[in-house]
Amino acid sequence: MSTASDETVGSRRVAVVTGGAGAIGSAIAARLAVDHTVVVLDRAGDVPVDLGDPADVRRAAQVVLDRYGRCDILVHSAAMVAFGPFEDFELDLWHQVQAVNVESALLLTQAFAPGMRERDFGRVVFIVSNTFWRPPGAHMRAYVASKGALIGMTHALAVGLGGHGIAVTAVAPGLTRTPATSVVPAEEFEEVAARQALPRPLTPDDTAAVVAMLVGEGAAALTGQVLTVDGGLVMR
Repeated sequence: MSTASDETVGSRRVAVVTGGAGAIGSAIAARLAVDHTVVVLDRAGDVPVDLGDPADVRRAAQVVLDRYGRCDILVHSAAMVAFGPFEDFELDLWHQVQAVNVESALLLTQAFAPGMRERDFGRVVFIVSNTFWRPPGAHMRAYVASKGALIGMTHALAVGLGGHGIAVTAVAPGLTRTPATSVVPAEEFEEVAARQALPRPLTPDDTAAVVAMLVGEGAAALTGQVLTVDGGLVMR
């Protein structure tokens, strides 16, 4: 998606999507590519990066700015999930989850926000999870905690950056069938869907459609909010 000509890049807003190789991330990238120049940041993306390495994240952000001139939209979809018994969970693994899920989002926002301020336009969207409100158990504590941190960042950054035309929001998908959730039994998907107000399977496109709405001009007054895309399982 980074093969667009300089002329095309100049006439289209640049959207950076982390985790674009994942099912939800790739759906977001494909949806945004219709109207934007999309740059995917992950290990095999347009700009390869190890999101768990702060120095590499800073390097990748600078590559984006050098190559494309700016970032107008940041969508942080990348996520690391680590399971394990509460009593035996290693602190190093906890730190790794937070580095990928939270710290890289902070570093990228820090890198791209100055340019957004100069243009008086910016969109930052964090992909979180409805497990923050309905955690499946202590075995997912690192992941759930990381999503809670992103929700807190959404609120704080919305206040801190809003004066410069930068809207910061979050999207919280429900249980969605992707390669990353292949370990979840089919019965659990059926049980969750049955408890949704809209009892149907969730797809990556459900999340992508909401992200596309949030980064557009029509959502100019929407910031600091978390939109839950889970068929009505969690109502807040």
